[in-house]
Amino acid sequence: MTDTSAPEPEAAVRGAPGRSSGKVVIVTGGASGIGRAVASRFARDGAHVIVADKDEEAGQAAATELRERGRDAMFVHCDVSQRLDVLNLTAAALEAHNHIDVLVNNAGVGEKVGFLDVDEAEFDRVVGVNLKGGFLVAQAVARQMLAQIDPDDPSPNRPPGAIINMSSVNAVFSRADRVVYCMTKAGLQSLTKGMALALAPHGIRVNAIGPGSISTEMTEGALADEAVRKMILSRTPLGRIGSPDEIASVASFLASDDASYITGQTIFVDGGRLPLHYTVETTG
Repeated sequence: MTDTSAPEPEAAVRGAPGRSSGKVVIVTGGASGIGRAVASRFARDGAHVIVADKDEEAGQAAATELRERGRDAMFVHCDVSQRLDVLNLTAAALEAHNHIDVLVNNAGVGEKVGFLDVDEAEFDRVVGVNLKGGFLVAQAVARQMLAQIDPDDPSPNRPPGAIINMSSVNAVFSRADRVVYCMTKAGLQSLTKGMALALAPHGIRVNAIGPGSISTEMTEGALADEAVRKMILSRTPLGRIGSPDEIASVASFLASDDASYITGQTIFVDGGRLPLHYTVETTG
């Protein structure tokens, strides 16, 4: 398993150092897993990072760790499925920094129960965080990004902004034991396209990332099972599990000027899984 809390060697950072220097970046679900790696990457890139999460203890720990490494980070408690929490999150970011430049819409949950056994409460929980929550945060941040644009200044010093939604290969594939999760990830992919079209006239770019099998706290138990690990590797042409840092690298790119002509896209970071229509031999 990748330890996202371990000290990161500067030489290992991909891309131009400081590519997000001075930008204010919100990362929802930033207390652990992919979100924590994304927050760490943007902090290393020179951004002011707001770690947003429901988990107070883990969120505070993530922000504290970044500050101990000399980065600029703060934690804001936020349940993305609650509109008031979302409004408080944007207000906290503005109070601290006066503007918002990047949103990484990463908060997510999943069920692991067969389709026929999903009850309404579980359905509402997953949809509330993954899809409704993703919409609420993106809409609130997009409104703020619009408010920051000076219509009388054709060459603003600050770019209009970038939003990155965290989808999944499960937006394309589905699973009988995670039907609701897969549905919400497909919904996020569609939301990305619609937002990109709505915000393109204002210069705000919206893209998504679709991770494949990534080593996080959530997948640690499954990956410890040798049979499961071999099954995952058999459908992954690159022959290994991805790391959260590899997702963070793509987020850093999509938020940067290097991706200035990319919007409405989902970048799948899956080790080649999507093109595969057979399984491959594995020894790992």
